[in-house]
Amino acid sequence: MMTVAIAGGTGLIGSALRASLEADGHRCLILSRSPGENTVRWDPETGEIDAGALAGVDAVVNLAGRNIGGRWSESVKREIRESRVAGTELLARLIAELEPKPRVFINASAIGYYGIERDGDLAEDAPAGEGFLADVCREWEAAAAPAIASGVRTVLLRNGVVLTPDGGALEKILTPFKAGIGGPIGDGKQWMSWIALDDVVGLIRFCLNHDSISGPVNATAPAPVTNAEFATTLGEVMDKPSAITTPAFAVKFAFGQMAEETVLSSVRVLPAKAEAAGYVFRFPTLQPALEHLLS
Repeated sequence: MMTVAIAGGTGLIGSALRASLEADGHRCLILSRSPGENTVRWDPETGEIDAGALAGVDAVVNLAGRNIGGRWSESVKREIRESRVAGTELLARLIAELEPKPRVFINASAIGYYGIERDGDLAEDAPAGEGFLADVCREWEAAAAPAIASGVRTVLLRNGVVLTPDGGALEKILTPFKAGIGGPIGDGKQWMSWIALDDVVGLIRFCLNHDSISGPVNATAPAPVTNAEFATTLGEVMDKPSAITTPAFAVKFAFGQMAEETVLSSVRVLPAKAEAAGYVFRFPTLQPALEHLLS
């Protein structure tokens, strides 16, 4: 049995990870500003953390970070960056000081690392791209350095578009489709590197248990799709129309830079390291994933 400390344990991924681990008899500690059962007090903004409560944990998983949805004012961009970098720095410094140390530190990152638009397939050895999210991801991953330097195996999980009807991108996309007005965004040619929530949880658990895995790991399904292909497949699964295009200029007008770096960006990211290590995706292709998620 493992004891796993999870920052961001009440979010979409964290809640699913906790349920999966506890179902198999593992113990989870949730890092939180609010008190509660099996919680550890932490506040990245002030640098507070109950270090004693983490003594003896087998693993630390950091999934914390402000939601990137909505327009990005300068203050919002500052919150997005600080919520990721400050929390990671705090945990990495603590991990470096703990005795005994955790066996592994899994720190969330994102495929925003690869930038806004890139040609070709992108594996973990591809260089960072350009843009606000790329800059944030570089700082986010660099903040884990104290844990790495202390000898703790560290995994930088670059999450793609996580699909679940309970939140995130898919929840928002479902609304127009349910109304019969769904379809691609812009020309629909932009690549969408997605992953089902089940596989994010599965891949985190795989990384917890496989000592050979460290460094960047792309958490994306092995079959990316274009935005147009996604819309067509979702329409077929829901038995709804999928031909009404949302103009790119309208999305840019509504959401500005956030739209340019998310729904209008185009990166084809592949899970090279996960597959090489032997991880078997439960949902490698889109249609079965959507059928499962929306059943």
